[in-house]
Amino acid sequence: MKWDDLLQIIGREPVFHSSLLTAGGVNLTDQGRQLSRWVKSRNLIQLRRGVYALSERYQKVRPHPFLVANRLKRASYVSLQSALGYYGLIPEYVPSVTSITTGRPENISNSFGAFIFKHIKKTLFFGYKAVDLGDGQSAFLALPEKALLDLVYLTPGADVPDYLRELRLQNTGALNAELLIEFVARMSSKKLTRASGRIVPLLMDLKKE
Repeated sequence: MKWDDLLQIIGREPVFHSSLLTAGGVNLTDQGRQLSRWVKSRNLIQLRRGVYALSERYQKVRPHPFLVANRLKRASYVSLQSALGYYGLIPEYVPSVTSITTGRPENISNSFGAFIFKHIKKTLFFGYKAVDLGDGQSAFLALPEKALLDLVYLTPGADVPDYLRELRLQNTGALNAELLIEFVARMSSKKLTRASGRIVPLLMDLKKE
């Protein structure tokens, strides 16, 4: 495959899987060698095995970190502090992107940043949507309520009042208390049931401030 052929195939895709190039009986060994050569010549950036991005000089758009996270693990969505920060629900800057996956937990670092993947069982893998990130990019992102519940569920001791207040939740009008309670019932977690009894009154208090 020639470089111009690759550019035509991937089009405006900021991040792509090598599987995108396997149509038409391509020899996988030859393809792998060619991709390695393009990485060495700095035409491509390898984000992990089988996942690539164009180098900056060939990029039509800069890959959004949330899109990169989705492409690093296909069965995943951005959640926890990353999603809460995106919705403006917490004041802190979140340097890494944290995602939920049904696969194994993993930390990945590449030229686009640090990416954390936390495992959750399949029955809890819900409550996310495709979000438009601009520049023709989109990514799966937890709903605000699910992002908060994922954080509490996966963080030891997060169901106590002190932890919930330390989050310094803001712009809580973006949170739907009824949907949060619905998600708690669906997740069937004693920890979340305890936490919801504290989160909902906390949200009501914050809305009064």
